[in-house]
Amino acid sequence: MKKSLVLSGLAAFLLVACGNSQANSNNEDKSDGNKTTQSTELSAVVDQVALNVPSAKGGTKLLVKSDFLKTVWNYETSPQEWKFLGDKPAIIDFYADWCGPCKIAAPILEEISQEFAGKIDVYKIDTEREKELAAVFGIRGIPAFLYIPKDGRPVMTSGIARSKEDTKKMFVDNINKILLSTN
Repeated sequence: MKKSLVLSGLAAFLLVACGNSQANSNNEDKSDGNKTTQSTELSAVVDQVALNVPSAKGGTKLLVKSDFLKTVWNYETSPQEWKFLGDKPAIIDFYADWCGPCKIAAPILEEISQEFAGKIDVYKIDTEREKELAAVFGIRGIPAFLYIPKDGRPVMTSGIARSKEDTKKMFVDNINKILLSTN
């Protein structure tokens, strides 16, 4: 019963910024066949390694399920209760490569991660590759952002603002209000 309350509470948001269409996710460059596939796979591995290198200057970190279970919440061992495992507040960006608003948010979040280095962690979860994690949080549309305070319940938001400046302001305001507030 508690598990369904926690998960349904987190999944109570209908996120619609990019919609739930996945038709665009199947767009692949088939012009060079195997070479393109290998290049794409290598690029993804390089990106993942680069994003997971800890840095005092910040930087977003790509999470896969195994990392999520160790650093954010192990919903397999405590499915009925939210237990944040991080040592500082965090934002998780649920995204997909085909999502236009996600592409706008990514460099802004990278900037935010550097500006707030040492105060918060910024993570990214590729909803195309990590479907189980997206399902755990009821992600229906992207971009979706999970703000996780050090203590207390996480807060889900979705979408971006009309401009890059307003989007950055939205992130900074939410960080200050949800993650760094001393209330």
